[in-house]
Amino acid sequence: MTGPTLSELSNRARDIFRLVVEGYIASGHPVGSKTLAGAGGVNLSPASIRSVLQELQDAGLLAAPHISAGRLPTEIGLRLFVDGIMQVAEPSAAERAQIERGLATGGTIEAALAAASSALSELSSGAGVIMVPRRESRLVQLSFVPIGPGRALAVLVGEDGSIENRVLDLPGQTLPSTLEQASNYLTRRLAGRTLAEAVAEIRSEIEGGRSALDSASAQLVQRGLAIWSVDAAQRPVLVVRGQANLLDEAALGDIERVRQLLDELESAESIAGVLDAAREAESARIFIGSENRLFSLSGSSVIASPWRDADGRVVGVVGVIGPTRLNYARVVPMVDFTAQSLSKLIGQDGFSRK
Repeated sequence: MTGPTLSELSNRARDIFRLVVEGYIASGHPVGSKTLAGAGGVNLSPASIRSVLQELQDAGLLAAPHISAGRLPTEIGLRLFVDGIMQVAEPSAAERAQIERGLATGGTIEAALAAASSALSELSSGAGVIMVPRRESRLVQLSFVPIGPGRALAVLVGEDGSIENRVLDLPGQTLPSTLEQASNYLTRRLAGRTLAEAVAEIRSEIEGGRSALDSASAQLVQRGLAIWSVDAAQRPVLVVRGQANLLDEAALGDIERVRQLLDELESAESIAGVLDAAREAESARIFIGSENRLFSLSGSSVIASPWRDADGRVVGVVGVIGPTRLNYARVVPMVDFTAQSLSKLIGQDGFSRK
């Protein structure tokens, strides 16, 4: 169901719809006709207001959780509000200062991101989450060193002097010449490039029979690439702070939803997938409830914005996760400001490295 457009709503229906959504976001509770009748700008009787509320409910924009309990916006209604009615407010000077203080902590990038995530959480009353930049240093070589029967040490050396080792199980009776051929091939292809830049071409060469490798060496190269791909997918890529903020007074009446959300926040790889969907956005993207499969059960929302390095390349995503009644008008510009501040600091090389 897509619901009506704003142009299909009468002026009074649009005004009442806006007041219901704003009231729900502010209180976390359904908004009734008596409350609306007392609101400024609604020159209608409670009976007339109830009639409009029913129209909005029939249109799929509002829902009534209980008889005579008032109305609250559906996910379709929230999307209409966010896209067509909401007016964002720039972060206040105090909010900007709190975010910038977090990023100015000095030390490692991880420490600064944790502080910024905590600041976002405190300001939004949600969980602040930041995707840590993927470490993709330029490489010098990848070599295989035999360490015993059926095993080798895969050694990856970066231009920045970093060295990473992985133990690799070898297929069958792998000859020393096979290890040498695979090492030389990988070093020629990887030198001066990131692993991500080289992997697609290497695999294409091997699968297309253009690598001049024998079958044993080609298989070893594939295993060597795979061990880093698997490892990278399992690395922690998120900084999450403020889960306790999700346990506010309004949430206590729906503790099962909050429990589900806290369980979802434990899945770092899944959340990284959610945030990754915002990597190509120019500014903040908003995912409401079931618009994202991960948070469809808990009925939660995600506001996320990408941040970039000095060359304009996206290196991470910053966001807020919380209930669908997040104050979108306030949180969206805060998330965007944090992303812009991170981009600026990265561009100035304002972080030290471990």
